[in-house]
Amino acid sequence: MSVVLLAVLGLGAGALWWGTNHYGDQVTRIPDAFPTGPRPPAPTADHGATTFLLAGVDSRSTRPTTGTQATTRLWRYGAQRSDTLMLVRLGADERVVYTMSIPRDSWVPIPGHGSAKVNAAFSWGGPPLLIQTVENLTGVRVDHFGVIDWHGFRRLTDAVGGVRITVPEDSYDPVLQVHFRAGTQVMHGEQALAYVRQRHGVPGGELDRIKHQQQYLRSLVGEMRAKARLTNPLGTARILDAITRTVSVDDRMSNGDLRNLVLGLRHLDASHARFATAPIVRSEMIRGQYALILDKAALRAIWHRVEASS
Repeated sequence: MSVVLLAVLGLGAGALWWGTNHYGDQVTRIPDAFPTGPRPPAPTADHGATTFLLAGVDSRSTRPTTGTQATTRLWRYGAQRSDTLMLVRLGADERVVYTMSIPRDSWVPIPGHGSAKVNAAFSWGGPPLLIQTVENLTGVRVDHFGVIDWHGFRRLTDAVGGVRITVPEDSYDPVLQVHFRAGTQVMHGEQALAYVRQRHGVPGGELDRIKHQQQYLRSLVGEMRAKARLTNPLGTARILDAITRTVSVDDRMSNGDLRNLVLGLRHLDASHARFATAPIVRSEMIRGQYALILDKAALRAIWHRVEASS
């Protein structure tokens, strides 16, 4: 849900500088993450802005698949799907981060497989097919890719001491068999994971689930900023260690890229983050599956404006 781009906001510049190689070398790189063949061109006037594709995968593996603690492969055919998918644009001035969530039930063309839900792309072809599918859908060129699994999500949440979430109303998810009580509370790994997965027992279904994910991400950024400071070296080290243990990124992201990213974002906080969801035309049943039909033209127009303004 939150990989290097948003997870390290606010970490102390000096601590990150000395730790560039130490922690950067610990970040798990994904080899050959990007698709081969034609890809969308880079924006003509991006002035150094960067586009990330962030994924949370719903691997049912009993062993971790992302980060340094991974003991099995990130991707096996049919074994994992992208449960959460976010396009993130970091402006060249590093003052605003724009995030667009792509619903997992979005019905889209998947190269070589016809049309299906977007989360099937990772299941069928791992990171390259997922990136290719999103690029074809949006017309956006992805610069970097990051992924975290359920195991990593729980560990990262617990590493920051839990996240503070305000639940708007009581609900019960009959699938996950979890009650959520209205009010502000600190959620730890297992409960936070259930909250960002919830789509049953809430009126908006998948769209409410996306709201929960964005709500969680805002809170996580705040917790990271509060705990990872130069005046708190132990807290900083713990956060950095948690990130490296839980997150995997593409092998084109160098240690220097990570350092420059974090140094540029050190003054950014959650109030500078802009969240949106890919525009939806309607929902319908397709081949017995609940699916969301996106407004592709509107999606591309929105992102074009984002690129032009960043």
